[in-house]
Amino acid sequence: MTERGRHFRGTYDTALRELEADVARLGRLCGDLIHRSVDALVRQDPEQARAVIAADDDADRLHLEVERQVARAIATQQPVATDLRELLSILVISLDLERMADHAEAVGRAVLRLGRGPLPASVGDIVQMEQVIQRMLSDALQSFAGRDAVLAEAVARQDDVVDALRSRVVGDLLTAMREDPGATPRAVDLILVAQHLERAADHITNVAERVVYIATGQLRELNV
Repeated sequence: MTERGRHFRGTYDTALRELEADVARLGRLCGDLIHRSVDALVRQDPEQARAVIAADDDADRLHLEVERQVARAIATQQPVATDLRELLSILVISLDLERMADHAEAVGRAVLRLGRGPLPASVGDIVQMEQVIQRMLSDALQSFAGRDAVLAEAVARQDDVVDALRSRVVGDLLTAMREDPGATPRAVDLILVAQHLERAADHITNVAERVVYIATGQLRELNV
């Protein structure tokens, strides 16, 4: 490799490490927002729900910073095909993570609508959904850091657990609405919470798909 080539490689590697650090930071933020939104639901804490809603702006800013860095790297580093695949995948991963924050914000808004009052037993399944999502996200970020396609595929399989829990929540709440129509408004909001968490898990599966693509060059749907 020529001196010029080594310079470009070294500059690209530095830019890549900065991008990886920002993706990890964004992932941790979004996981924290998901956790805090569900915790606000369980504790019926409107102040925490409002804090989650406000913090969505932080996730937006981090995603935009990743987007700027990717654009700058493409414009200045002349990436080869594998590097370009990596950069574009990082941009997609960042977008999926940012959308997780959007779902956390939506859960926070549902918490505000619900206010205080008795919570059904199905909230326990919602809490379990959030716990699985945290494991998925942690493993997805680890698989990204290590370019580990095997771990990424395992992340996607965990999505089935979230889907099953979401179905149980919806079924239980539909039954509750049939038995007590007065419970409908609160039940609908709780169904929306479960749906937002299920979508958050889908975004983590998308992250896993991009990790597989970075690692193997194969872009395919996981857990179909």
